[in-house]
Amino acid sequence: MAGAADHGRLTATTSSVQRQSRAAARRRAVRRRRTVAVLTVLALAGLGAALANTGATPRPKATQPPHRTQAAVFRGTKSPGTLPQTKQYPSGTSAQFKTLMSDLWAGIVHDSTAKALPAFFPEAAYAQLKAITDPAADWRNRLVHDFSLDIGAAHALLGRDAPHARLLAVDVPSSYGHWIQPGGCYNSIGYYEMPNARVVYREGGVVRSFGIASMISWRGVWYVVHFGAILRSVDVGTVDDPATGPGTSAYSGTC
Repeated sequence: MAGAADHGRLTATTSSVQRQSRAAARRRAVRRRRTVAVLTVLALAGLGAALANTGATPRPKATQPPHRTQAAVFRGTKSPGTLPQTKQYPSGTSAQFKTLMSDLWAGIVHDSTAKALPAFFPEAAYAQLKAITDPAADWRNRLVHDFSLDIGAAHALLGRDAPHARLLAVDVPSSYGHWIQPGGCYNSIGYYEMPNARVVYREGGVVRSFGIASMISWRGVWYVVHFGAILRSVDVGTVDDPATGPGTSAYSGTC
C-alpha cells in the first residue's frame, strides 16, 4: 500500500512540474511578443519623425516603362497614316528620309523589327489605301511578317561584323518613281511606287550593297513596303540582290 501511495505522490509531483514548465514557457512567449510589439511601434515612430523632419514621403519602387506601341515609333507625333494621302513626290535625300533609313539600318544591325518599323509603311495608311476586307490583319500577318523575316536575313548577311558595319547611303533612282492610280493593285487610293532602291554600306573596309524591293509613298515620304522580295514561294527571309560595291538598280513596274 505504501508503495502505491509513494507512486501516486511521484506522479502528482511530475504533473505539477510539467504544468509549471508549460506556464513558464507561455509567460516567456508573451514577453517576447510584447517586446516585438514595442520595438515595432518605436521603429514606426522613428520613421514618422524622420519623414516629418525632412518633408519627404515614401517613394514607390521604380517600374519598367510600358511596352512601346506602334504609335510611339513616330517619336511622339501623330501617325502620318491617320492623315489623308497627297500627290507630293517623295524625296530620296531629305532629312526625314535619311532618318527613316537610319532606323531601317538600326533594325538590320540589331536584328530588330521594332527598331526598323518607323521606316515601314504605316498601318493606318495601309488601312486607308487597301481595298480589301481586313487591311490591318494583312498589314500585320503578311507585310510586317515578311519584313521581319527580311530584316533577319539582312542581319545574317552582315554576320559577326554587323555592329561595325556603317550605312553610307540609300540610293533612290528618282526617275523610277511612278504613280499607281486608285483601283490598281487592290487599292482605293493612289500612291507613288519606287522599285529597287539600294542600301549602300561599308563593312570590313569594303563597300557593299543590297536592294529594297519596293517602297511606296504616303504624304510625300518613301516607306519600305516590301524589303527583300515582293513575292516569295517559301516563308523565309530574303536579301534583294546583294553585291560588292554600290550595285545597280533595275527598273520594274510593280505595285
